[in-house]
Amino acid sequence: MNSVEILIEDFSISSSDIEKAKSYQKRYPGRLEQILVSMGSLTEDDLCPFYAKLLNYQKFDETIWGDWTIPDIEFSIHEKLKEFDCVLLSALENNWTVACKDPLSLSLISLLNDSAKEVELFVATEAQLQRFFFEIQNASNISQEEEELSGDEEARLRELASEAPTVNLLNSLITKALARNASDMHLEPHKGRLRVRYRIDGVLHEVESLAPKMQLPITTRLKILSGMDIAEKRRPQDGKIEMRVANQELDIRVSALPLNEGESVVLRFLRKDSIRYDMSVLGLSADTQKLIGQDLKKTTGVILLTGPTGSGKTTTLYTFLNELNNEDVKIITLEDPVEYQLEGVNQVQVNSEIGFDFAAGLRSIVRQDPDIIMVGEIRDKETAQIALQSALTGHLVFSTVHTNDAASAYTRLLDLGVEEFLLNAALVSVVAQRLARRLCPHCAAPDDNQTELMENYPLAQVASNAGITELNIKKAIGCEHCNNTGYKGRIAINEYLRCDDEIKAISKDEQFIPKAQTHNSHLKRRNLLEDGFYKVVTGVTTIDEVLRVAG
Repeated sequence: MNSVEILIEDFSISSSDIEKAKSYQKRYPGRLEQILVSMGSLTEDDLCPFYAKLLNYQKFDETIWGDWTIPDIEFSIHEKLKEFDCVLLSALENNWTVACKDPLSLSLISLLNDSAKEVELFVATEAQLQRFFFEIQNASNISQEEEELSGDEEARLRELASEAPTVNLLNSLITKALARNASDMHLEPHKGRLRVRYRIDGVLHEVESLAPKMQLPITTRLKILSGMDIAEKRRPQDGKIEMRVANQELDIRVSALPLNEGESVVLRFLRKDSIRYDMSVLGLSADTQKLIGQDLKKTTGVILLTGPTGSGKTTTLYTFLNELNNEDVKIITLEDPVEYQLEGVNQVQVNSEIGFDFAAGLRSIVRQDPDIIMVGEIRDKETAQIALQSALTGHLVFSTVHTNDAASAYTRLLDLGVEEFLLNAALVSVVAQRLARRLCPHCAAPDDNQTELMENYPLAQVASNAGITELNIKKAIGCEHCNNTGYKGRIAINEYLRCDDEIKAISKDEQFIPKAQTHNSHLKRRNLLEDGFYKVVTGVTTIDEVLRVAG
């Protein structure tokens, strides 16, 4: 069987994905299976069984090598093989046994041929090889124990971090990240090199693999710029860089975390000038936006947003506040940290180290005579009770909790110790949210598999409930505008739960969540998955994206 037949029959890769990968291959040479991994159609772990079948090699069985010790040969050979994701399992006279991730690597094939050995080769996954790489690294006396630097060593590090190659490389990486609209940049020691990844529209993309010698200078420079201690490598550190890039004010939050192989450094880019807090930008469905608009007209009560970290809750809350921000009202926010400055809004940053947490801050700001209060997150009983009681004394309160759906916000607050009567009296609505990537408007095309999708998912029912008569299901293609991902930007997927009389009447026991969901369904209000399907039938995103974030 050839590679295409194996991909289709053994890994269920669709013909359309194969054609898309071949089209990309014509423009940017590369192996078909690697392109499919980049597209997300194939996983890294699929490569091992794929190569095993294609080349008739055996898959590596790690249980057989449980007592493995490093073969006693020149250590540089182990290091060289490691560069090609390959490990020497045994070396007996002229016979080598090796395990590798990519048996089609021309460089690896050349290296093995040059060795003039009889080679028995196994195909392994990256995870299986990591154990061996760690042992090799430890044996090479590359100590991972972080020690305090002497004065001379610290001065040498500062000098290294200030040299032109380091400065230019870091500036180049940041500029590229901003050009690609990345929200984060990850610098991670990985298999002896420094891996650079950008998070674009919520998904990580590897863009560079830097030589090991650049790891310490780059990390040190970032520590210097962000005000960290360059001599401290044993504890996590946080810092901040303020800069101006291409006439744009930029805050960069920097986090350093010690790892077994070195330090992982993550940069979060906060663009001061480019954020629009506009309801139209959120991408709320028209019916959901109408319901939320009604809630925003209230003068008292609590509106909650729920969802995991990175689901856009703070941005949505800022948008709500921006909608209400005018000369007639006083808005105070409690945040940890304050990421973006909202004009005309009094923003307060909590500081737990001095005892100024959300609860203490909330007690203080209610005495400042605000009309609207935003609490960044409800984490404990005291904060929850003060927030809910503030709503009963004439304030409109916004906040967030970490739950999977809207109805679970009730049970989460009850678990914190909030009384049921207080929830029924204070809550106005709960909005659950996820972020899905938006189809690139330049290259999205009608999906050829629309009939199959209609059979497998309730798209027709969702469209019917929303009054949509003509479905517009599209697929991701990829072009220069979206870095060949098929997606550009993100859109909110929401579940809305209004705390009406029926919800208040339902007992808040273990049956509350299914009963609340049934009530919402009777009102033809969509859950997260259904709202995602609504975005699919209106041509905004794809089934794959919806299932990734809300499935």
